[in-house]
Amino acid sequence: MESWQELITQNYDWFWEIMIVLGVTLVVGFFWRLLRRRMVRWVSLTNNRWDDVIVEAVAIPVNWIILVIGFTWAGDITSDYFEVGVNESISITRQLALIVLMAWALWRLVNKVEHAQLDIGKDPTTVQLVGKLAKLAVSILMVMPIFQLLGISISGILAFGGMGGLIVGLAAKDLLANFFGSLIIYLDRPFRVGDWIRSPDRSIEGTVESIGFRVTHIRTFDKRPLYVPNSVFTSISVENPSRMLNRRIYETIGVRYQDARLVNDLMERIRLMLRQHPDIDQAQTMIVNFNGFGASSLDFFVYTFTKTTDWIEYHQVKQDVLLQIMQIIHDVGADCAFPTRTLHVDSLPEALRQ
Repeated sequence: MESWQELITQNYDWFWEIMIVLGVTLVVGFFWRLLRRRMVRWVSLTNNRWDDVIVEAVAIPVNWIILVIGFTWAGDITSDYFEVGVNESISITRQLALIVLMAWALWRLVNKVEHAQLDIGKDPTTVQLVGKLAKLAVSILMVMPIFQLLGISISGILAFGGMGGLIVGLAAKDLLANFFGSLIIYLDRPFRVGDWIRSPDRSIEGTVESIGFRVTHIRTFDKRPLYVPNSVFTSISVENPSRMLNRRIYETIGVRYQDARLVNDLMERIRLMLRQHPDIDQAQTMIVNFNGFGASSLDFFVYTFTKTTDWIEYHQVKQDVLLQIMQIIHDVGADCAFPTRTLHVDSLPEALRQ
C-alpha cells in the first residue's frame, strides 16, 4: 500500500477532482446568490406577501446547504483516494448538517410567518401559541432523525419514558404546572398580549408583553418587568380593565348648608349638562342625587360613564365634567363646602363683656 506522500507526489487526479468540485460549489453558490437577489426583487413586486416570507426564510439556509454538499463531496473524493475509511463518517456528517440546516430554514419560516401575522393585526396570543407549537414540532422532527443517524434507539427512549416520565414529572412538577397554566391561558383567554391586567389577590398589575410556556412577562406601570409563573393564574382572580366597555365617573360633592334652597335646581342643571355632554354614554346608568347631610356640607353624588376607555382621554373628560359642575354651582349662586365649625357661646364672663 502506497504512503500518503507517494499518492500526493505521483497522482494528482484527486487534486484536480477536488478543485473541480470546489469550483462547481462556488459557482453554484454564486449563481444562487444572483438568483436570490432577483427573486427578492420579483416577490417584492407582487401583492402576495407570503412569497416574500418564504424567500427570506430559505435564502440563507440554501447557501449553507450548497456549501455542505460541496465540501462533503470533496471529502468523499479525498477519502476514496487516500483510503482513510471515513466515507461513512462524512456521509453521517453530511446528513446531520442537512437535517440541521433544513430545520433552521423551517424555524426561520415560522418566525417570518409569525411576524407577518402580527403585522397584519392578528391576535398576538394566538400567533405566539401557534408559533411555539410549530417550533416545538420542528425541533422534534429534527431530533428524531438525528438520534437514528447516531444509532440511538428511539423505541428505547420511549420505553424509558414510562418510568422516567414519572421521575421527571415529580422533579419538575412546577415546570409542568406552569406549562399547563399556559395552556389554560391560551384556551380560556382571560387576557392576551397588550392587555392591562391586575389581580385583587396579588400585587400584579401592568401590561402583558408576552405569554410563554413557563412565565408571563408583564410590564408594570413604573416600567419594571414582572415575571409571573403561569401556574399562579390558575389560583387567583384576574381583572382585565382593557376589556371594559366604559369608564365610570363617581364623585361625591358638597355644597354649603346655606345653599340648601338651591340644591334641587343644582341637581337638575347638572343632569341636563351630563345628558348633553358628547363624551358621556347616555345608554349607561346616570345618577345625580342629593345623598346626605355631611358634618359641614350638603352632599350629592354624580354617577355616570364615559364613552372612552382610554386612560388619558378619560381623565380629560372627567376634568371637563368636574369643571362644568363647579361652574354650575357658582352660576346658581352656591359654593363648594369646606370643613367648618361653629361655636355657640351661651354667656361671656364679666371681664370679657367689658
